[in-house]
Amino acid sequence: MNRQNEAPRPLDVVLFGATGFVGVLTAEYLAAHAPEGLRWGLAGRSRAKLERLRDRLAALHRSCAELPLLETDADDEDALRELAHSARVVATTVGPYVLYGEKLVAACAEAGTDYLDLTGEAEFIDRTYVRHDARARETGARIVHACGFDSVPHDLGAYFTVKQLPEGVPLSVDGFVRSNAVFSGGTFASALTAMGRGPQMLLAARERRLHEPRQVGRRVRTPAGSPHFNGAVGTWALPLPTVDPAIVGRSARALERYGPDFRYRHFASVKTLPMTLGGPVAVGTLVAAAQVKPVREWLMGRYEAGQGPDAERRGRSWFTVRFVGEGGGRQVFTEVSGGDPGYGETAKMLAESALSLALDKLPETSGQVTTATAMGDALLDRLTAAGIRFRVAAVR
Repeated sequence: MNRQNEAPRPLDVVLFGATGFVGVLTAEYLAAHAPEGLRWGLAGRSRAKLERLRDRLAALHRSCAELPLLETDADDEDALRELAHSARVVATTVGPYVLYGEKLVAACAEAGTDYLDLTGEAEFIDRTYVRHDARARETGARIVHACGFDSVPHDLGAYFTVKQLPEGVPLSVDGFVRSNAVFSGGTFASALTAMGRGPQMLLAARERRLHEPRQVGRRVRTPAGSPHFNGAVGTWALPLPTVDPAIVGRSARALERYGPDFRYRHFASVKTLPMTLGGPVAVGTLVAAAQVKPVREWLMGRYEAGQGPDAERRGRSWFTVRFVGEGGGRQVFTEVSGGDPGYGETAKMLAESALSLALDKLPETSGQVTTATAMGDALLDRLTAAGIRFRVAAVR
């Protein structure tokens, strides 16, 4: 493996999509927390917007006055190649990724540049694995999807839970998610786009299975589970059809610490039975509506891209993911929790993931990898220091 991203580059980290809603929050976080000497820059399709953002950052942090600006469009392959060759790590917030993301992945895989994003789009993740994992392995690039609320708390939470259990034995972990957050126009657009691409998503998943090496000597399962009242956490549990279980499963396949037989299930934690019964109906209605293009476009128009909850609303938002892990005669209860998951904490997760890839001593990995596989303990420590809580609640 030729790790080309260790060669000198003008920049350590570039944030692409810096002027979008989450991009601005991520830029603000980097401006406040990037260590002295970090060479980082801002990228996006509008030079004027990038200049306004740099001025805004410089008013708060004088060190940002000379931040490099890279005018780059998500559809401009030449500009994306130049962007990929300019940095060791590129973090992008430009979605829906299935529409705007693949050319940047291709450029980073070819250049040996580490790539991070915020996608929760299973089709996009599977497509980039099929098309770009092999080349990334050759160049040493690490392609790390889902570096926000999808799927860092779940992936690292399961990893943290597994570390509290015995080694070398079958393990099972269930995750239960609660939050009071609201979403932005960009997030809603990504979700609706994914919902409207069911056949393409299934095809991408089938193609990935054909390319993935078979697991030998170990078994990893991520069944959906069924709605039920869970006495361990004291709430109703509703199967959550997000990308998170697949990400956890890929970490488990890559790391032997998850044991010879690992099972993960993922649930929304709901306090009342009416919400448990009504949730699938609401989601099903939205999925059905997303299949009709005029309706999907009308729904997208209700939430303008680039807009989201204000600082006051984000300040009242929170998330909690509780995990119940069992194996080897031991049962553990762990918890990951923090503030606004979709924006404030997501910006923190993306920024700290980029800093970890750029600065930390990490396991030798390449190709499409997960946060637990690529960064593991280093990212866990970073996020803990940044205020996201990982704790063991009880052991039995």
